[in-house]
Amino acid sequence: MRTAHHLNPKLTPGCKRWFLDGKDGDGKTVTNPNTGYGACARKRAGRKTRPFYSNGDSASTTGVSVYIMGIADKMFLAQCFAGKLGKASVTGYCTKFRTLIDTNIDALETTIQYGVEATSAR
Repeated sequence: MRTAHHLNPKLTPGCKRWFLDGKDGDGKTVTNPNTGYGACARKRAGRKTRPFYSNGDSASTTGVSVYIMGIADKMFLAQCFAGKLGKASVTGYCTKFRTLIDTNIDALETTIQYGVEATSAR
């Protein structure tokens, strides 16, 4: 987790930091606590947008998740980076690792950097 946690601020120096406890407005736990970096506009179900982080990380009982929120094409991460990351599960905006030992850290850094650049280009 420390490795993933240090990559985001390294790639986004001076950016806004987010600390989310994983609870919704009613105090119900809806996700694991996570840390985010940078900012982007995220669309909600009602078509409204709200500010949110562009990159982030979270620990869970099954491993580590790295979030790349600023990419418009939800297939891009899986198509471009899944085979390069090592033992990882890649979805539209999330890359999950059981452990970073079997992970290509350089490829993970490239993935995060792509997210940073995609968000800043908007």
